[in-house]
Amino acid sequence: MNRRDFFKASSACVLPVMIDGFGMKALARDSVLVQSLLQTTAANTDRVLVIIYLNGGNDGLNMVLPLDQYPAYTTLRSNIAIPQASALTLTGNDTTGLHPAMTGLQSLYNDGKLSIVHSVSYPNPDQSHYRATDIWMTAVDSTQTSDSGWAGRYLEDRFPGYPTGYPNTNMEDPLAIQIGYLTSTALLGSQGSMGIAISNPDSFYQLVGAASATSPGDLPCCDAGDLISFIRQQQALSVGYAGEIKKAADAGKNLATYPTSGTNSLADQLKIVSRLIHGGLKTKIYFVSLGGFDTHSGQVDTTDNTKGAHATLLAKLSDGIALFQQDLKLQGIEDKVIGMTFSEFGRRANSNNSKGTDHGVAAPMFVFGSGVKHSTIGTNPNLSDLSGTGTNKDIKMQIDFRRVYNDILNDWFGAGQSKTDTLLFRNFPTVSLFSNMVESVTSGDWTDKNTWTVGRMPFPNEFVRICPGHTVTVGQSVTMRNLKLDGKLKFAGNYKVKLTG
Repeated sequence: MNRRDFFKASSACVLPVMIDGFGMKALARDSVLVQSLLQTTAANTDRVLVIIYLNGGNDGLNMVLPLDQYPAYTTLRSNIAIPQASALTLTGNDTTGLHPAMTGLQSLYNDGKLSIVHSVSYPNPDQSHYRATDIWMTAVDSTQTSDSGWAGRYLEDRFPGYPTGYPNTNMEDPLAIQIGYLTSTALLGSQGSMGIAISNPDSFYQLVGAASATSPGDLPCCDAGDLISFIRQQQALSVGYAGEIKKAADAGKNLATYPTSGTNSLADQLKIVSRLIHGGLKTKIYFVSLGGFDTHSGQVDTTDNTKGAHATLLAKLSDGIALFQQDLKLQGIEDKVIGMTFSEFGRRANSNNSKGTDHGVAAPMFVFGSGVKHSTIGTNPNLSDLSGTGTNKDIKMQIDFRRVYNDILNDWFGAGQSKTDTLLFRNFPTVSLFSNMVESVTSGDWTDKNTWTVGRMPFPNEFVRICPGHTVTVGQSVTMRNLKLDGKLKFAGNYKVKLTG
């Protein structure tokens, strides 16, 4: 294994800091560990992104329930279907419900702080855990690969020259922090990880000894000595971050009441994140995870489909996010933070004979925070129009996941469209996550979901813009909050447009 491959796979440095029982371990590939950790002064704005990875392939059809297609839903998965009477209803949305374990996210949705992005995937999807995860983390097509992650590329571009000259008075904190044992591919820059991970520091000290033992004379020759020298360098650089992180942890305070430590691992992680943000840490991106979603069998309880392994996971997800959002609100900082969930793929539309679901394709994402502007992006999956045959039926993609990344980079972080296109390797249309305006993306019919950025017909309470060069055909009377007409409306009859202001 050469030096570059070693750091790509597993290089790590440890920060001698403990927060809520977690130690601080910084991961690096090549020499970018230092790069990400040192570039942390929240460049042009103080906005923060929290990424929640649902490891294993989440069953979206058991999480976001198509109330408008329940007969088809129960036919596809009769042995695991959630009873319609148990589904949690959503304000202003009589077609969609949530799993009964997700009362926290129900409240966030009803408060306008949760956006459901339906049927997210990418063309020619892969159903291998490893490859699918890599695609989501790097934001490439299924026929391409990349050595860097989508978030890492953003951080590397925003803080050029890292690690040279970092940390400094303008950038004292880590660029990204992952709560876990390793930093994910999503945080990789071109030379290495742009983030640090919280873990046990003992393994690092056992490997390289005390930080002061850096004399070249105590190192073996060649590659082995080079690797140990590099790890020691990263440790020395990371010590500065340990101090900043500890200072933020001491200054920050959790104001929400989280569950007992160890009962909800996601809540434990988000508790640390909110405390660090409240304490003034200027880290741009936090990465947390919840595992166990590869539910091939035993997904539901033997006697009650509303309970079981998946219900437990969904409760942890819902409770963790809801408490985190409550904490941010009580701290007075919720406007600066948004979060998103993702999983490497969804599950099949039909269940299997083991009360589980197998690897599928599209699934919903959640984007949460006070900054989201639309409650839903896309529509419930069409259960009468599935890909595959027999018992291998998959939900078709509506929204490419990179359209969500586009809005986070361009609109939330303000990278600019040209720069965002470069970071994602090409242009992806907005889904208007952070814009009040629903815009046309092409000429078409008003009722055609493909006409609009939000992947559905505009709601009566939304602002609408017909973009230049687009002609939208109106075949019914429509209501909206306001209309910006930079293109054309074509009426197919004596129909009216009502503006509510």
